[in-house]
Amino acid sequence: MTASILWNGSRDPMKIIEITNVDFSLRHFLLPLMRAIRARGHEVVGGCAEGPLLDGVRAEGFRVIPIPFVRRLSPIAHLRAFRSLVAVLRAEKPDIVHGHMPISGFLARLAARAAGVPKVAYTCHGFLFNYRSSSLPRRALSFFMEWTAARVTDVFLTVSEAEARDARRLHISARAVAVRNGRDPAMFRPDPSARARIRAELGVPQDRVVIIAVSRLVWHKGYPELAVAMRSVPEAELWVVGERLESDRGADMVAVLRAAGLGFRLRLLGYRDDIPALLAAADIFTLPSRFEGLPMSVIEAMLTALPVVATDVRGPDEQVEHAVTGLKVPAGDATALGAALGRLARDPAARARMGEAGRQRALDCYDEAKVLARTLDLLGL
Repeated sequence: MTASILWNGSRDPMKIIEITNVDFSLRHFLLPLMRAIRARGHEVVGGCAEGPLLDGVRAEGFRVIPIPFVRRLSPIAHLRAFRSLVAVLRAEKPDIVHGHMPISGFLARLAARAAGVPKVAYTCHGFLFNYRSSSLPRRALSFFMEWTAARVTDVFLTVSEAEARDARRLHISARAVAVRNGRDPAMFRPDPSARARIRAELGVPQDRVVIIAVSRLVWHKGYPELAVAMRSVPEAELWVVGERLESDRGADMVAVLRAAGLGFRLRLLGYRDDIPALLAAADIFTLPSRFEGLPMSVIEAMLTALPVVATDVRGPDEQVEHAVTGLKVPAGDATALGAALGRLARDPAARARMGEAGRQRALDCYDEAKVLARTLDLLGL
C-alpha cells in the first residue's frame, strides 16, 4: 500500500473491521461510523450475522463478512463464531478490530487478540448485568464476560455516561470513555410537509394527537405497560413502528398490543424506512423501556422536536430532562406512564415547549458529526 498523508496527520491508511451481532445493528448503528471511517481515507469492513438489511450496506460499496453469531447462550454456537472470527481476522490482517454489543463484542475482542490484531476497541451499548429483570446467574456471567474482555481491550468506549462510570467504578476499565450516540439533524427535524403527507396517507386528521413508539417489538421495550397506559389516553392514538428480529425471543408484543382493545387508536406500522417522516407526523414520542444503552430513537425524536416520555433507566435517564424536554416515569409503571402521556396529550403548549427544548439539547449533545468525530479520534483514526 502506498504511503500517504491523511487529513489527520497519519501516514498510512488503516484497515478497520467493525463487528456487531446482526444486520439490524450494523445497518442502523454502525453504518454512519463506517461511512465516517471511509471518509477519513481508511478501509473499513463490516462483520455480523448475514441478513437482508446488509443489502443496502453493500450497495454503498462496503464489504460485510458473514459471521455465524447467535443472540442466545449457546457455547457450541459461540465457539463456532469465535473460530470463524479468528480465521477471518488472520486472513484480513486488520489494524483495528472494533467490537460492539455484549456477545459479539466479547468474541470479537478475544478473537482479535488471538489473531494478533494490533489494536482492539470496544463500544458498550449497554451492560447486560444492569438489566434487573435478568436472572442473577446471567447478570454474573455478563459481568465476567465484560471484565475478561476488557483485559485485552485497548480502547474502551460506551454510549452513555452512566455505563462509562459503571466501567470505571466496577474496575472493568479504568479508561472507559463515553462517546454518546448521534443522529443527523438535517435528516431528523420538524417537517410540516412530511407531517401532512403521512397523516393523509394514513387517514389521520391533522389535529389528532399521535403518540409514536419506534423500537423492536420485544418485552423489555415496555409494550405491556404502554398497551395498558393508552387506555387512559382516549384522546390520542398510538403508532408502533418496528418488528421483532428473527433472533428475538419472548412473548408476542403484537398480540399484547391488540389485546389492549384500542381499536382504531392502534396502528401497527411494522418496519419502515421513512422514520424521519413518521416522527415529523407525530406529536409525542415514548420509549417505556426496562433496559437501554443510549437509544437512537430518543435522539431522533428529540431532533424532530417531539417531547419524550421515557423511563428513568440508564440511557434515557440522561437523555431526557424531566419537565424540560419530556417526562420520565418509573420502569414498569403503566399508571405513571398513562398519566404522563395524558398530560402531554392534553397540553399542546407543553408539547411545543418541551419539543423545542429537546431539539436544542439534541443539537448540543447528540449531533452525529460531533459524535463520530470524537469516536474516530479516540480510535486513533
